[in-house]
Amino acid sequence: MAAKKLSEAYSKDLISELKKWGKMKRTGVSLRYMTEFGSRPTQKNLLLSAQFLHKELAIRIARKALELEQLPHGLSEKPAVLKVRDWYVDSFSDVRSFKEINDTNDELAFTQTIKSIRLKHNSVAPTLALGVQQLKQDLGSKINIQDLSEIHQFLDRFYMSRIGIRMLIGQHVALHDPDPLPDCIGCIHTRMSPLEVAQNASEDARSICSREYGSSPDVKIYGDHNFTFPYVPSHLHLMVFELVKNSLRAVQERFMDSDEVAPPVRIIVADGLQDVTIKISDEGGGIPRCDLPKLFSYLYSTAKSPLDENMTMSSSDAATMAGYGCGIPISRLYARYFGGDLQVISMEGYGTDAYLHLSRLGDSEEPLS
Repeated sequence: MAAKKLSEAYSKDLISELKKWGKMKRTGVSLRYMTEFGSRPTQKNLLLSAQFLHKELAIRIARKALELEQLPHGLSEKPAVLKVRDWYVDSFSDVRSFKEINDTNDELAFTQTIKSIRLKHNSVAPTLALGVQQLKQDLGSKINIQDLSEIHQFLDRFYMSRIGIRMLIGQHVALHDPDPLPDCIGCIHTRMSPLEVAQNASEDARSICSREYGSSPDVKIYGDHNFTFPYVPSHLHLMVFELVKNSLRAVQERFMDSDEVAPPVRIIVADGLQDVTIKISDEGGGIPRCDLPKLFSYLYSTAKSPLDENMTMSSSDAATMAGYGCGIPISRLYARYFGGDLQVISMEGYGTDAYLHLSRLGDSEEPLS
């Protein structure tokens, strides 16, 4: 088990370095800038990108490692949170092991390092979510979510920062692809079809629903099949997957013992001048008005907690229908990362509509939290 304090697990020199970098100013980037810069993946540009990331990643990772050490209500002491903290400290050390990046050989070695960091951090979100569930369990049933605003603010900052770190690393690594897909610049698809992404995400969600319940409601998608715009397909896939997954669960559970055929979940894609809006509608019974604010809480879920099913940390990255209470708030952060948003409107006794707004202008800099 990890030590409870950084000073018990790491050298004074490393902690001093961590604090120094954690105080430095971060630099935001926009979707448009990443697209324009990445359209010329020359050796010179890749070197410039690596030099930028060498400093920027150290700053961002250091800030989060330090913040994970100072969380209220004992969250920093949860085993899952300690594990995440140590991943961040180790990754900071890996980045700082490169004193300078001066040539192509340095750049390639650095790229392999940050690629490994991104892979190692794949389980950060579910592991941290497990730590939050551990805290929730310890606080008991009398917990008032509104009294834990510090936890919510931290998690918003942390997950937004994680999105940014993974986007920056993923974009740099993808620019090395010698045979990129048509119309792709790194992770960015300049002519992404939102209907195609929605279709793939819906199929994945239906597959999990069928695995959990034995069957799944249909999903019907409406919109212009020829419409495309620049965006990050993996981000949109995650958001649509989470929203459709929630709708499928609501409909399936409402009609599971009914003689009626479960109504389909409907997805509508609309192209506006400023936003692309994706509406996901279900007839799953809706959400009481008093519970709507809780949808964006990391401590709230209408499903059974994974801890109630003896979930272990080693299996915390398994795909499940629900339970962690972080799918909706994290989806909103993904939307906001490039200037969009997520809104949920519900009609109790009938169903719920989720509106996913995606900015198509690409000029908004990533929020630095």
